[in-house]
Amino acid sequence: MHSKDKLWTKNFIIASLANFLFACSFYLLMPTIPLYLSDVLQVQESEIGIVLSSYILALLLIRPFGGYLVDTYSRKPLYLFGVTVFVALFIGYYFAVSILFFVILRFFHGLFWGLSSVSSNTVAIDIIPSSRRAEGIGYFGASMNIAMAFAPFLAVKIYDTYSFNTLISSAILVGGLSILTISFIQTPKKIKIEKAPSLSFDRFILVKAIPIFVNQVFLSFGFGTIVAYAVLYGKKIDINNPGVFFLFMAVGIILSRVTSGKLVDKGHIHAVILTAISSITIGYIFFALFQNATFYSLSAFILGLGFGTLLPALQTIYINMAPATQRGTANSTYLTGFDVGIGIGMLAGAYIADVYDFKTMYLFVAVLSFVALIIYWTNSIKVYEKHKLR
Repeated sequence: MHSKDKLWTKNFIIASLANFLFACSFYLLMPTIPLYLSDVLQVQESEIGIVLSSYILALLLIRPFGGYLVDTYSRKPLYLFGVTVFVALFIGYYFAVSILFFVILRFFHGLFWGLSSVSSNTVAIDIIPSSRRAEGIGYFGASMNIAMAFAPFLAVKIYDTYSFNTLISSAILVGGLSILTISFIQTPKKIKIEKAPSLSFDRFILVKAIPIFVNQVFLSFGFGTIVAYAVLYGKKIDINNPGVFFLFMAVGIILSRVTSGKLVDKGHIHAVILTAISSITIGYIFFALFQNATFYSLSAFILGLGFGTLLPALQTIYINMAPATQRGTANSTYLTGFDVGIGIGMLAGAYIADVYDFKTMYLFVAVLSFVALIIYWTNSIKVYEKHKLR
């Protein structure tokens, strides 16, 4: 193989390590903020949902413009700026003692998480050789999956053993290491463009994929309830370290990457997605009905397998429906579909848990996933087959 096709260069390893550290700083607080709000500030579940969903609102606002910014300005300085502000904002959590303060702080954190994550992925694509792009993006994405497994597990340990303030300090330390690591990334020289890309609606939304987008919102609703409330639910049913949920979920996600992509490449995209949604539905049923440590972990693993299989296949659906000139639009639509569903899931899920309980909430999520399965079978397949370009 020619040297230019080498994937695991020093530069790619540094970029992946930076992404891992950046994601760790984020996921240290993601599952523990609901615990702090509930335990210390005595906040009701419905109000916790408002705090968490403010970060998703920020993501929805910044996501469409993130791609525009990284295409218009130098990427590494933008990446460094985004992560530096993101890490600096952690200091605010030392002083966050009211719901309003949390809502505002999470909003600004969401803005810079969105900008930084778009920048990090674009920098990685610049580094990865085009002949191994899909493989490289898969490995780069896995660095975030590993962070999603490791950080929440560690976060619950730190929170229980020490304090929320110690957790904030840990997030700042890890975030600082990510800034240092990013500074060592060498990006290719940016080609100067004569004219900045124009802003228009179809630049951000793949209109013909809107039926798929709606289907996706049903699935990402449940993902929002998992990210926000799995740890709090684990505490309620007396799981020793509920952070273990993300450990088992990430194992499922990483294992699913081994075979699902190959099946999609061989043309079995609909079978893969239908199997994934079925797995997700079963995972939620187990999670709601069997409230013990064994099924808590098993449900996480099944959900990880389901989402790990679904996400790359669903992204392929969008990409295959878009011409080459709209691949950015397709990715933006795909990411926004998750942001919308996760935001609604955090907000509405909190309300259901507050009025009823977490068991009822996750049974409701299982029903939504089953509805998504029916929608995909009866409508989304037809939409895709009508509009696919490759």
